[in-house]
Amino acid sequence: MPDASPVAADVFFSLLDRSRTRAGVDDAAALRHTVERGMHAEKLGLHRFWVAEHHAVPGIASGAPAVLAAAVASQTSHIRVGSGGVMLPNHQPLIVAEQFLMLESLFPGRVDLGVGRSLGFTEPVRAALRRDRDAPDTFEADIAELRSYLDGSGPVTARPATAPPPMFVLATGAGLEVAARAGLPVVVGGPVLRGDDPLALYRKHFRPSSQLSDPYVIVSLDVTIAADAADARRLALPEAWAMARSRREGEFPALEPALSIDETRWTPRTRDRIESSLDATILGTAEQVRPRLDELIERTGADEIMASTSTFDRAELFAADAAFAQLSGAVS
Repeated sequence: MPDASPVAADVFFSLLDRSRTRAGVDDAAALRHTVERGMHAEKLGLHRFWVAEHHAVPGIASGAPAVLAAAVASQTSHIRVGSGGVMLPNHQPLIVAEQFLMLESLFPGRVDLGVGRSLGFTEPVRAALRRDRDAPDTFEADIAELRSYLDGSGPVTARPATAPPPMFVLATGAGLEVAARAGLPVVVGGPVLRGDDPLALYRKHFRPSSQLSDPYVIVSLDVTIAADAADARRLALPEAWAMARSRREGEFPALEPALSIDETRWTPRTRDRIESSLDATILGTAEQVRPRLDELIERTGADEIMASTSTFDRAELFAADAAFAQLSGAVS
């Protein structure tokens, strides 16, 4: 049995589930699978379980995180549930406030509101969302307006009136400074942290707020743990393959079995893209993953690690989640 000693006793471990679709299975199944994974995450003792917002993407079934978060929260009892995240350019702040105040009223003390600024994946999606790539960046103003509705200080009172759920900013680049000025916690992708540390600016410019007195950093990335390194690579391959295809074809596809991917002829560029994706994943046995997570936590000062792992085989995904939770010390 692998050593189950935790990576860091004071670092939370959480999951982000993007409701990945799988070849041969309908989209509705992907949503049910997300709810089931949230229930499993709670049993494992993980800290939070977040769902995503992606529009008209074949490989992702979730376009309405507030609705899906409600489904997960209704089937769990204590794990924190939230959005990773609501993309503010697509929504009116008042509507987002109403949705998450309702979630907080129904599931008090368990709801997180993660917000981001990404636009649609393709030009037709952006057009359908009434979003222009060249539109002014109102992200910081939208956050301020949203917070005013959540805390009851806005020009109108969002209903239901209740304690506001905590807000998190999914950030890269300038978004980190927005979060710092607002005194909000940040969620950053692991690959973003290569090279110069952008978190230094976040910490330098952080202003305490009513929600948060000190900077708080969640690092989100794929973490794939299996019985041996080859198995872990096999589990991570479908996601890497999908990323490579999206760059080549402009469409993010459903997950496919690793065996069928291995039987496909890869171009040199596709192979390079796959290897690049796998390099950005922390994968291997528990003994191999533990020191890499330790290094990541030490280098970034992360308060929390949020695994965004996807695999084709759901049983193996659940096993990988259990191994991840065990490294956190949540499972004995």
